[in-house]
Formats: sequence, structure tokens, C-alpha cells
Amino acid sequence: MSEKRQRKNKSRQKQQQRQQEQQAQQESADRDSARKSRLLAATDAEMESNLNRMINQTLRHQLSGQLSKYTNVMKGWQYRWFTVDAKTGFLSYYLCDSSAVGDDIAPSPHVLASAPRGQVQLAGAVVYPSDEDSRTFSIACASGDTVKLRANDARARQEWVDGLRAVVESHTKAMDISNSSPLPPRELLAASDAMVSARQALFLTEQCNASLARAIESIDCASFTPTDPDLLLLKAISTASTQCLHQCLGLLQRHQEMNQPSSEPIML
Repeated sequence: MSEKRQRKNKSRQKQQQRQQEQQAQQESADRDSARKSRLLAATDAEMESNLNRMINQTLRHQLSGQLSKYTNVMKGWQYRWFTVDAKTGFLSYYLCDSSAVGDDIAPSPHVLASAPRGQVQLAGAVVYPSDEDSRTFSIACASGDTVKLRANDARARQEWVDGLRAVVESHTKAMDISNSSPLPPRELLAASDAMVSARQALFLTEQCNASLARAIESIDCASFTPTDPDLLLLKAISTASTQCLHQCLGLLQRHQEMNQPSSEPIML
């Protein structure tokens, strides 16, 4: 009887030990999940704050100015006057007076009041700087068309890229992407885990980009200065690449939200 009792006690102890281990693992998983949720919430809040600040700046100061637009092989680059309507999400351009080229002078009022030479819908577009020089950038539209533009200098290009991306992000949120089928639960869970990893990677990328910018701004040596053209180009490319990744992650996030099954009951 004593041996049976001992075996039962040992079995009970092992079972209690397994339960304690499982409980500890569950508590650890819950803590990790809560930590990830707090990190994602902080990251989303920071990204949303940056986006809202850029959108508000674009709304307060209408983005407009003279840019060179690549037309075709025969005509090459042509000066056009561009304006961005942050409310409608359209980039419009008008003909420029050739005598005012380089002076960044707006066309006459009657030209701006007339129909634009062309328009670009920014919703769903991707704005990215070119690596061929420090002034060129392109807009890949949702329709499949690509508009190639060139600013006066690197600073002007960055201002245009930042402003256009803010408008793109704002209006892409309102896009109604049709023909999307919900994912199976297992694939939906895998996609959710992948989004968590992507957000964490993007957060680290933003930190590295900020560290690079601070390092360039505080550099002090005989060979380089913070205004060195190569360092400024490196800083601009790093910032533009980070913002492009942020925009791509936003598109993936919206696709994921559309693929999630609705929790509301269906009313018949």
C-alpha cells in the first residue's frame, strides 16, 4: 500500500510540476504579447503623429512650384508648374512661360484658372527618389503610369517627396480595394505575426535612420563636414528609403485589415 501511495504521490507531483511549467510558459507568452502590443501601439502613435504633422503642413502651405517633367524621348524634360490639392488627392500641372523658367514664378492667374495640362491621382501611388542624381524622383500611380519629375535641388526634391507621400498616405486609406477574399484562419494568424515582425523591423530602421542623421549632423573632422554633398545624399536616401518602407507597410496593413473577417453578426 505504501508503494502505491508513493507512486501516486510522485505522479501527482509530476502532474503539478507540468501544470506549473505550462502556467509559467503561458504567463511568459502573455507578458511577451503585452510588451509587443505596447511597442506596436507606441510605434503606430509615433507614425500617425508624423503623418498627421506632414498632412497638416501640406494643408496649411499648399505644395506648388516649378518642376521639370520628362515627357518623351523627343522632347525630353519640360518645365511645368505643379500644384497639389491635399483635399482631393490630385497633382495637377500647367504650362510654364519659358521666359520665367528657373525663377519659380507661377503662371498667370488665367492659366491656373483654366483646365490643367494634366493630372495625377495620388491615391494608391508610390513616390520614390531616383538614384541617378539628387534631384529626380518618380510617382508610380495606381493606374500603372509613372511620372518622372526633377526638382531644382536635393532639398526641394525631399520637400516634394515628403509632401506627396503625406497626401498619398492620407488618400490611400480611403481607397476601396475590391475583389479581396478573406484569408483562412491559419494564414490570417501567420500574416498577423508577420506584420508584427515587420513593424518591429521598421521601428528599428527608423531608429537607425535617426542615428545616422545625428551622426552626420555632428560629424567634425578635416575630411568631411555635415554639408558634404555625399553625406547629404546619403542622409536623403536613408530618410526616403525609410519613408518608402513605412508607406509599403501601411498598404500591407490595410490589405490585412480588409482580409480580416468581420466580428459583427450578419443581419438577415
